[in-house]
Amino acid sequence: MQSSSNQLLTIVRESNRAAAILAQTSAAKRRLGVSALAELMEDSFDQILEANTLDLEMSREMAISDPVVDWLKLTPERLEITVSILQQLSKSADPTRRLINAPYQLEPSQTYCQLIPLGTIALVHEAFPELAAIAAGMCLKTGNSLIVRGCGVASNSNQVIAAVLKKAVANTDLPPSSIETISPDSGISVQELVTQDRHLNLVIPYGRPSLVQQVAEKATATVLKTTIGNCYLYWSLSGNLELTRQVIADSHDSEPDAVNAIEKVLINQNIKPSALQSLFSNLQQQGFKLRGDEVLVNEFPEYLKLMKSEEWRRPYLRKIVAFRLIDNLSKAVSWINRYSSGHADCIVTESYQESRQFVQGIDSALVYINTSPRFSRNPEGGEDVFLGMSNQKGYRQGLISVETFTTIKQIVQG
Repeated sequence: MQSSSNQLLTIVRESNRAAAILAQTSAAKRRLGVSALAELMEDSFDQILEANTLDLEMSREMAISDPVVDWLKLTPERLEITVSILQQLSKSADPTRRLINAPYQLEPSQTYCQLIPLGTIALVHEAFPELAAIAAGMCLKTGNSLIVRGCGVASNSNQVIAAVLKKAVANTDLPPSSIETISPDSGISVQELVTQDRHLNLVIPYGRPSLVQQVAEKATATVLKTTIGNCYLYWSLSGNLELTRQVIADSHDSEPDAVNAIEKVLINQNIKPSALQSLFSNLQQQGFKLRGDEVLVNEFPEYLKLMKSEEWRRPYLRKIVAFRLIDNLSKAVSWINRYSSGHADCIVTESYQESRQFVQGIDSALVYINTSPRFSRNPEGGEDVFLGMSNQKGYRQGLISVETFTTIKQIVQG
């Protein structure tokens, strides 16, 4: 029997070889692979949901936190969304081999750029069993191989989905190791996996901030950090009360993980108390738990609970929103840049000048003006699909799309 280290080495080597083959495989064959994933996932709903029920029963015995249980719980709707994402990927244009104008020319040669696959990608995820299928589809679409390492709390769901992914690959002409899965029961730790930089080209951790930070600190391979929660909204003096309420509430409605949920709101100090009371009352009726700074808590004790200072930079990952009065836009921008997660922040204002100042000043991946930052992996009205969000400037910042799984090759032709 192989030791865990030898077993891991075999997996990453075979995955790396598969990546080299996938990079040369036609877009048509890779498209068929994604279609096979969609078909088998759709045919396996009953088995996946049955396995997920076992995981949910285990999570109750293990006293797993509520957010993780929500991430773990699969529904027919969630699986249907997963299938629709895979179907969308199979129909969309091939992102690789796309030619891009080069930012420079070397005379007398011609210079251009081409999108190409990264190679071997590892996904380390906490709960979210369907993420393995979504990541597998995105990797096959872009000519990359994938290694998935889930968590113990979703072991039954992960096992069934892993079997579906392997069967789908087996039904195509793609390399058998195009998709590999590692069970926590195998004895292979997250640290062992993410230090295989000789064979891995990218590691994507997805889950609570503690998991993302652990992977970022331990990995020797390149890491694309994902982000969930702790997004800010600045409510300007000219901003509309009803729009502010709608933006906050809607941002929490994405499922299963409210990636861009507004959890902190900075309020211009000149907003009327009656408007504040109306907002607090409405959100409370919708099931939100509200917190605030000392000034607001003293004024509205029936709505707000006093928050601790460290909460300003910490995501709640549930329906909790904290409020703070602030002098003006400039101070709001400084506060947000200091404490937000840096991936999606908002402003509600009727002033064009304020909106431009906010956009220029906020150091975040996405900035929203008078609209909800609600996240969707398969948004209506577009062809793109997204795995998640990143606030990482070192690799890719913003929405994690199929192009995130590619890099650029520059060609100089004499």
